[in-house]
Amino acid sequence: MRTRTAVGILAVLALTLTACGSDNGDQADAKPSPKPSATISKETQYLTAAQDITFNGDPTDAELQAFPPQWCEAFDAGHSVQWTFGLRDGNLYPVGQSWGTAKADAYELLIAGVRAYCPEHLSAVQDELRATGEY
Repeated sequence: MRTRTAVGILAVLALTLTACGSDNGDQADAKPSPKPSATISKETQYLTAAQDITFNGDPTDAELQAFPPQWCEAFDAGHSVQWTFGLRDGNLYPVGQSWGTAKADAYELLIAGVRAYCPEHLSAVQDELRATGEY
């Protein structure tokens, strides 16, 4: 009899402890589970921004995507925006055989490219453009 009583008490105690440990739907103190974030590729981020820029012609996505890696290489090497866009220097002004951009639009495209491909240079590029009154 003592064994049955002891087993019974242990069973009730185990159920009580289990019930105390369960949440029973009370979410007041629970943290929301993190939502999976959709990662946007740098190409998509850049091309989406480029859609809002006016071009003198119709550049292809491939033509537009050729510039940001080259701009980033120039900035990695310590060059300025002026050097990067200069005809004698970097010669990386966003223009193609049948399209081009006005200077203000070119700077917007540059900012979009730097923001997407090499954001570590974004502040310096923006500061340079602000200092020259171009941004």
